[in-house]
Amino acid sequence: MELDKIVGAVDHTLLKQPATWAQIKEICDDAMQYGTASVCIPASYVKQAKEYVGDAMRVCTVIGFPNGYSTTAVKVFETQDAVNNGADEIDMVINIGWVKDGLYDKVTDEIEQIKKACDGHILKVIVETCLLTEEEKIRMCESVTRSGADFIKTSTGFSTGGATFEDIALFAKHVGPHVKIKASGGITSLDDAEKFLSLGASRLGTSRIIQILKDQEKSGK
Repeated sequence: MELDKIVGAVDHTLLKQPATWAQIKEICDDAMQYGTASVCIPASYVKQAKEYVGDAMRVCTVIGFPNGYSTTAVKVFETQDAVNNGADEIDMVINIGWVKDGLYDKVTDEIEQIKKACDGHILKVIVETCLLTEEEKIRMCESVTRSGADFIKTSTGFSTGGATFEDIALFAKHVGPHVKIKASGGITSLDDAEKFLSLGASRLGTSRIIQILKDQEKSGK
């Protein structure tokens, strides 16, 4: 697989709590230089980052992150605020407790409300696969498909595990034709990134791919 295809699928991500504007600006610069799909950053930096990158790079942010248990009204407000500040893409976290309680209609309704608040912008739905059973993962594929969201996404990167090849293959079997897949969390090599894409992912949430390229350039490889 061509390197440009891998890099072009990356949501270049920095969501750690101590992230500073200098660090956000650096990943924006890297994203524009290498041609990633977007930068994925905390909501508090969206307006500043969008003013900085303009139309040169899509800005993505996270909603209900990382635990997902804010009320729907709060998540909707967060989404509207992010879009008003210039966010091009939204990655929301589902209410995992509702999944465990079997309240799939409530989960679907929440996603639908947030999709409406996106006002035409891309919505990715983080289901935190490491906390779900296989049956729950399949049910979430169905919920995301019904909701009209654009992507199903594996992980926040803040829980007990990240993306696995098995989960991407499972998603590819069970999502509707309009739903794309984002693998996120624990993508540590170009080989892994290529395999995730070959299994059906369209986006990769990671900070390490660009760092690998920068390290290779420094070492002259």
